Amino acid sequence: MIHPIGDPWFYAFAIPAVLLTGISKGGFGSGAGNLAVPAMAQVVPATLAAAIVLPILSAMDIVGIWAWRGRWDLPQVLRLLPGGMAGILLGALSFRFLSERAVTALVGAIALGFALWSILQAWRAGGERRRAAPSIVKGAFWSAVSGFTSTLAHAGGPPLAVYMLPLRMDRATLSATTILFFGATNGMKFAAYIANGQLSAASLATTLMLLPLAPIGIRLGIWLQRHVSERLFYRIVYAMLLATGVKLLYDAALG
Repeated sequence: MIHPIGDPWFYAFAIPAVLLTGISKGGFGSGAGNLAVPAMAQVVPATLAAAIVLPILSAMDIVGIWAWRGRWDLPQVLRLLPGGMAGILLGALSFRFLSERAVTALVGAIALGFALWSILQAWRAGGERRRAAPSIVKGAFWSAVSGFTSTLAHAGGPPLAVYMLPLRMDRATLSATTILFFGATNGMKFAAYIANGQLSAASLATTLMLLPLAPIGIRLGIWLQRHVSERLFYRIVYAMLLATGVKLLYDAALG
């Protein structure tokens, strides 16, 4: 009989991480879901953490795609997908050919980089920005970076945002386009994870244990959006990302 992970310390990190991912998918505290893999990687290998999280993200994507159906910029998504596929391939090769120590260091660096990028974006938020024109070259580059970081740590949002935000789409189109892109790329990642042997009966059993938290997190996100200021929430998430990123890099350095 296949059993899920039994270590209580794993669930001490995993349960808040999955809830935060759902909260982010519910429209509150965008980016909080980037904490899931770095948090779980404090207890289990980063490759296993990523495999556990992927089906949960895909289930959330299905809900998001249905909710935003027809409101996306489909030509933009089609322009971004080839770069995303290239990034996924590079990420899959990193899982296959890099040591667990190197993957841990990469996941830590991604968590730390996202936290610092988010802080910088918040600091620059008051400035006026001109609307950028769509660019095939920039789109391909940033979608490839997004595919790479998404494959390693399910943290593809920040690189994609570097390209998408200057386009100044209306909020609904931006949300729908982003959700469709990640729904497609997360679906592609299943093939990469299966090829690398990351998805196993044990990882899927653990996913099933955590999956009921997904709708709870989404509903919390909707509730928090109406009742709580995002500023404090963001500060807590950034602090957690900084801490987990530094800890993973420290662990990788000690090796």
